[in-house]
Order: sequence, then C-alpha cells, then structure tokens
Amino acid sequence: MIRVAFSVCAVVLLAAPVATLAATPRDTLAQAAFSASDKATALARIGQAKAAVDAVLARAPGDHEARLLSAMALGYRAKLNRSRGDAVEAGKLFAAIAAANPRDAEAQAAVGAWHLDAVTALGGDRAMFSGLSALMRLALDANDARARALAEAAARGTTPTALDQIMQRAAAAVLVPLRAGNTRAAATLAKQLLPFGRLTG
Repeated sequence: MIRVAFSVCAVVLLAAPVATLAATPRDTLAQAAFSASDKATALARIGQAKAAVDAVLARAPGDHEARLLSAMALGYRAKLNRSRGDAVEAGKLFAAIAAANPRDAEAQAAVGAWHLDAVTALGGDRAMFSGLSALMRLALDANDARARALAEAAARGTTPTALDQIMQRAAAAVLVPLRAGNTRAAATLAKQLLPFGRLTG
C-alpha cells in the first residue's frame, strides 16, 4: 500500500517542463517527483509544498486545491518514507475530496490510482492484479511510467486462475509496443484488452 504515493500523485500532477516551473506548491511537488536527484531533496521539496498548502488550509479549510495538494504531498512522503500510516491517511483524504467534488476528474483519478496501487500491493505476485493495473493505467495515460513496470511484473507473475493467465497474456502483448517505445499503440491495445474492450456496437 505504501507504493500508492508515487502513482497517485503522478496521475494528478500537471507537471510543466522543469525549466519553466514557478514556485507554487503544485510545481514544487512536480519538482520533487520528476527532477529531484536524491531522497533528501525530494523530501525537502515535499515539506515545503505541504507547509505552504497547510498554511492556506489554516486560513481557508475548504480550499479545494490546497486540500488536494496536501493529500498529494502526504502521499509522496508515504512513498519515500515507506510510511503505511501516511499512505492510509492520504487515501482517506483523496476519498473525502472526491466525495465533496464528485465531478472533479483530478480527485477521482487520485482515488482510482490509490486503489489500483493498493490492490497491486496486496495482490502479491499474481498476474491478474498487476496486469489489470497496467492496462487501466495505460488506457488512462499512454505515458504512465508505472504501467510498464506493472506489465513486466504481470508477465512474470503467478497464474493460479484463468483470469491470471488472461492478464498475463495481455501484459505480454502490451509490452511489445511499450518496449519499442510506442506508447500510443500500447494504450490503444490496453483499451482493447480490458474487459469488454473488443465489443462493437
């Protein structure tokens, strides 16, 4: 479950090119996730971002952006510190934000990604869990960096059930375009390999 942090936040961060990032909390989190070269630097940036958004929340507890970014910072910290407590708390915060804003795509994506990683972490080495997570991530974002790792895990995972076998074959299939660098083709194939993905009409 601790691994939820990175992908949850990566799903919802709108990261600008590093050279053009301004010093907003969202940008600071993006820098921590995508440009920090060591754990200490990443944690420092996460701490800066969290302090900034928590100051906003002290003045305006209902501020949606601050609530979302605070949860993201907590999730990142959980990932780097391997803190189950922070991971669980981040999940609760994402769920509350999504419940309060059911039409907010970022909040819903954060909840979905959190649950995907939680299922993957609890599923052990069975191909079904990592394979399904890989397909869903690719279907949502062709450039999801975690999707390939999940597909690789599914391709070498255990297959105690027929569904595990199906997901292992699907993971092996999407790995072909992923390894060739064709993320768009991988995303298209992932959509087809999800349940009912080949239906027409």
